[in-house]
Amino acid sequence: MMAKKPPKPAPRRIFQERLKMTALPLYFEGFLLVKRSEYQEYKHYWTELRGTTLFFYTDKKSTIYVDKLDIIDLVCLTDQISTEKNCAKFTLVLPKEEVQLKTENTESGEEWRGFILTVTELSVPQHVSLLPGQVIRLHEVLEKEKKRRIGTEQVPITSVEKEKELIEDYVDVLNPRPACFYEVSRKEATEMLEKNPSLGNMILRPGSDSRNYSITVRQEIDMPRIKHYKVMSIGKNYTIELEKPVTLPNLFSVIDYFVKETGGNLRPFIYTTDENFGKEPRIQYRSEKLKKNPYIM
Repeated sequence: MMAKKPPKPAPRRIFQERLKMTALPLYFEGFLLVKRSEYQEYKHYWTELRGTTLFFYTDKKSTIYVDKLDIIDLVCLTDQISTEKNCAKFTLVLPKEEVQLKTENTESGEEWRGFILTVTELSVPQHVSLLPGQVIRLHEVLEKEKKRRIGTEQVPITSVEKEKELIEDYVDVLNPRPACFYEVSRKEATEMLEKNPSLGNMILRPGSDSRNYSITVRQEIDMPRIKHYKVMSIGKNYTIELEKPVTLPNLFSVIDYFVKETGGNLRPFIYTTDENFGKEPRIQYRSEKLKKNPYIM
């Protein structure tokens, strides 16, 4: 079995979506096992340290966090003895709760401790075991956090402006169509998939009317096959017309459904050239070598 590769940073467009949603600079990220007071057990999250807040995501591709933890008032960070091999455990003691964190290995545990203490104490801790390059990174983050706090103090945002900003961010992030949506016809979608197989094999496009949608996919089994699926907009949900219809809350979930049910064989068709970057909010998927699932053909 191949060794597990270290986690890679989120794709650039996902990073931009998260930045817009949180409005805070990213200092560190990685997987964490988190146990808050209301949790019965540890939950596995892709976690970002932005400013003095930890944002928790279900996975590396999610653009919307499911929980967050403000650690600016951290009382102390205490190490816990772990019976698990190659694992680091520590507790964040906050004024109103204690949060237990567990990392996948001791090295990432030292990094998390270093970054958390740096941004909360506004000084680089001396008692962490890090490489010279990692320590330099802590000093860089320290300077960024100091400047961020000074800027926040000097340019206060009125409650009305802040509310407007949050509402705009909420609409921009929650309501855009997936990156694989294109205003094209059935024929044009087919041509796009046939001419650019390396960019993906699934396109979301308008349906025959202005209300609904269709998905065009190209799969290579014995030979390339083009298939089309109707996606009906019903109330606030979307229903994929399959033998057993599947209803999902949004178009992102529809795309994600096809990706997961085919074991990663279907991938959103996404132009990744620089001239397209920044035109509109998009979500990007990275292909994974997963076991084929022939559920959708």
